[in-house]
Amino acid sequence: MAKFEPGHVHIERMALNNQDHSYDLNINYEVDTDPKDGAGIQFRMHGSIEGKPVEETFFLAKDQVLPSFLSIATRKAQSYMPQPKKFESMGSSHKIYDLMFEDIRQKLAVKSGDCVKPEHLE
Repeated sequence: MAKFEPGHVHIERMALNNQDHSYDLNINYEVDTDPKDGAGIQFRMHGSIEGKPVEETFFLAKDQVLPSFLSIATRKAQSYMPQPKKFESMGSSHKIYDLMFEDIRQKLAVKSGDCVKPEHLE
């Protein structure tokens, strides 16, 4: 199950077998400003993965949000998984992120061709 409303995404999945995994995650996001990086999005990912409570917050600058959000959120989710299980990419089965990314584009006025800070490419 996946649900979107501006500023919030809820995704839930039940394990299909012993090699699979369950999660129930909420991702809240809002425009914020970092003194060093400027405007961006503050994320709060909370809920549970495999029954283990999840609470993560992170900020991504305007030029980092769209290309990096899913990989960072997936990496953070992976840290809650019992080894050797792997957390599927958060974006692999959820078209809901298209709505989320469009909402972020509008909130930050992101346009094709916007500048990227060179230090964010490292």
